Amino acid sequence: MAKLTKNQYPLGSIRQDLLETPTGKSYNSLTLERAINGEVQAEDLRIGSNTLLMQAEIAESEGRNQLAKNFRRAAELINISDDRILEIYNALRPNVSTKDELLSIARELEEKYEAFENAKLVQEAASVYERRDLLRKTEEVQ
Repeated sequence: MAKLTKNQYPLGSIRQDLLETPTGKSYNSLTLERAINGEVQAEDLRIGSNTLLMQAEIAESEGRNQLAKNFRRAAELINISDDRILEIYNALRPNVSTKDELLSIARELEEKYEAFENAKLVQEAASVYERRDLLRKTEEVQ
């Protein structure tokens, strides 16, 4: 398939044929009638990682590389529970985690979730926090 560009944006209007829910339903099957009949559930309305990756492709075609990276990281987070994401978010606050704890989270992201871009972000945070003295000291109790 050819790379997506701004000419296909918004996907929901122009390229509905490419969109499907994480549960495998086509974008066009998400109708009010089907929802009323109980054929559409809440999990059918979540964005899928493929849609986020397509959005990243469109952003890149416009030179919006940081936005594309954000979409790619979001696509990786789809399969991680909201509770775990919040735990990681809290661990990334300054002076909350040790360097080893942050690097352990990065390994988890890589090994358990194959979330390589997010792992790099956590590794970078650990490095920056170390340089700026924003890591919790090992002897401190949370």
